Amino acid sequence: MIGLLEITVVLNEYCIKLESPSVEEFSTLRKKIGWGEINPNVAEVSLNNSLFHVIIRDESQLIGMGRVVGDGAMYFYIQDVVVDPNYQNSGIGTALMDQIENYLSITAKKGSTIGLLAAKGKETFYTRYGYTQRPNDSLGHGMCRFV
Repeated sequence: MIGLLEITVVLNEYCIKLESPSVEEFSTLRKKIGWGEINPNVAEVSLNNSLFHVIIRDESQLIGMGRVVGDGAMYFYIQDVVVDPNYQNSGIGTALMDQIENYLSITAKKGSTIGLLAAKGKETFYTRYGYTQRPNDSLGHGMCRFV
């Protein structure tokens, strides 16, 4: 399964790897886009419990990341698809999602649910991958609670 293998792909001058960022890198990239502080212990547990990771580096600098969380059978949730603001609109987000979608195409079986919460203004980016905006005729507003 490609989702379980360690791979390295060169995207132009960038390197894509199927591995977790470090806790420090994870926190730093989240802060760069305005998501604020996160407890390092919480971040470490969260990263360790993820089903899948993809990162993109420009040399040694983390410039993009994404991951999938869930139960690995019925429910999959795309989380933390983040691109450094200095690298946005250059195909990094697409490269991340292509790797995530590849993993999901192998792992998520018929009847599974794949969800995500898009950042405001980024909804149309995800529609190209078949994700449906809510509400619509059959689904109500998505809901969440932040602690």
